[in-house]
Amino acid sequence: MTDYKNLKLIATSNPHIRAAETTRSIMLDVIIAMVPALIWAVVCFGVKALTLTAVSVLGCVFFEWLYRKVMKKPQSVGDLSAVVTGMLLAFVCPVTTPYWMILIGDLFSIVVVKQLFGGIGKNFVNPALAGRAFLLGSYAGSMTTWLDPAANKAPLMGSVADVVTRATPLGMMKGSGADLEASFASLKETYSVVDMFLGKTGGSLGEVSALLLLIGGVYLIWRKVINWQTPVAYIATVAVLTFLFPKAGSGMDWMLYSVFGGGLFLGAFFMATDYATSPVTKKGQLIFGIGCGLFTVLIRYFGSYNEGVCYSIMVMNLCVALIDKYTKPTRFGVVKSDKKEAAAK
Repeated sequence: MTDYKNLKLIATSNPHIRAAETTRSIMLDVIIAMVPALIWAVVCFGVKALTLTAVSVLGCVFFEWLYRKVMKKPQSVGDLSAVVTGMLLAFVCPVTTPYWMILIGDLFSIVVVKQLFGGIGKNFVNPALAGRAFLLGSYAGSMTTWLDPAANKAPLMGSVADVVTRATPLGMMKGSGADLEASFASLKETYSVVDMFLGKTGGSLGEVSALLLLIGGVYLIWRKVINWQTPVAYIATVAVLTFLFPKAGSGMDWMLYSVFGGGLFLGAFFMATDYATSPVTKKGQLIFGIGCGLFTVLIRYFGSYNEGVCYSIMVMNLCVALIDKYTKPTRFGVVKSDKKEAAAK
């Protein structure tokens, strides 16, 4: 006779769709998509861009391994998610960032934001962006020092006191009135739209080349790693708002410099599309992208900080559960009356 009292019922979701993709293969595609921007960073800023990225990756992998070792949990470094976090954190930092500082950001991103909430897939904000926000709040001076790539390269080791720095394009687009008009005119004389698109400007390590980030984003869409809804809605929202409400110059000029400047393309393709912190429905992804674009423009226009991509994505990360709740499709066979009754209970 079967002992039903000792039987275990294991409830899991059905594998309705079988595919060859794994977490490792998806993360590998993301890494491949970021390689062109990394190569350009080395060309633009020097070998320090590569070594800083390598240190950040090694730091993230080590902290994830150490945490799971101490907590006696199965190791997860093989899924390459820590590698992606390390690359992204380096990409959103200035190339002059000290190695010890990037390691502190790695520790915060991996342990505090990712692992303490259960590991991959359970974090509620993007770990790399949270790490950058933490570093910006703790070391504002170092995190807002931008090397002029036309004048020098970042030294591999030692002090950066002798490097030539310059305000980023977004920094030159900050202000109001006649000062802003003069600053924006100076920006257009210094950098053309083509320079902005190719990445011949100062800025964070991996964000300067909109062209190479676009190539990486298209690769991810082609590989079906990400959907087009979030990045297109994000970039389009920023473009429309800055075209309709320019703060200086013509609407077209202001829009182009706003879209190609800063970390918009990096955020739109590589961070706003993070599986764990973005909506699962297509409608939700459109709403998410529009929200990111709206907050980005609001922060750039009315905040004291030049850039708004980091904080706009994290704010929208906190809204994902609400977006998913109201954009989830109706189950097959459920009529409106049943749906209303269920919602009333």
